[in-house]
Amino acid sequence: MLKDIRQALTTASEALEALRKDEAKLTAIAKAGELLGDAFKAGGRAYSCGNGGSMCDAMHFAEELSGKFRDNRAGLPALAISDVTHLTCTANDFGYEQVFSRFVEAHARPGDVLLAISTSGTSKNVIKAAEAAKLKGAKVIALTGKPKSALGALADIDICTTASSPYADRVQELHIKVIHILIELVERRLFAANYK
Repeated sequence: MLKDIRQALTTASEALEALRKDEAKLTAIAKAGELLGDAFKAGGRAYSCGNGGSMCDAMHFAEELSGKFRDNRAGLPALAISDVTHLTCTANDFGYEQVFSRFVEAHARPGDVLLAISTSGTSKNVIKAAEAAKLKGAKVIALTGKPKSALGALADIDICTTASSPYADRVQELHIKVIHILIELVERRLFAANYK
């Protein structure tokens, strides 16, 4: 059992180290942090969406921005598309592929940002949300796990955290790291006094 635990930690560490050494991916993360900071500074909002574990990440992203990440500061307008009444109503009336796009259609405005999360980059409802965001004049940051995905191709910025494992868990572990870094970058830009 200890061998399995060590192996799991080793593969997680290797995936993180590969991301740490990838200048293109680090640059994409930096650009995404800048995009989010600019949006908030100009009065825009951030929305986030994903399925399963990616939904949990989308919710975590939004609550750390609207609530608290590290030190106290003003709340930022961020919302995960996770309202059960909206999701079930839309799925029932329009189909599951529309659950996120319908929300984006209703709420997104030019200057807003959608964080669209899909480990495969092929989730149809997340792709439709990105398409809807583009139509509304909002920017799209994709958080994916496979290069050259349909979602990544739609995005203004694609942060693709590929991992050597064939399973989504390593990708999701990198996604949460990226999400925390994005929030820190936003805070450093808008609440610099918290990082002195």
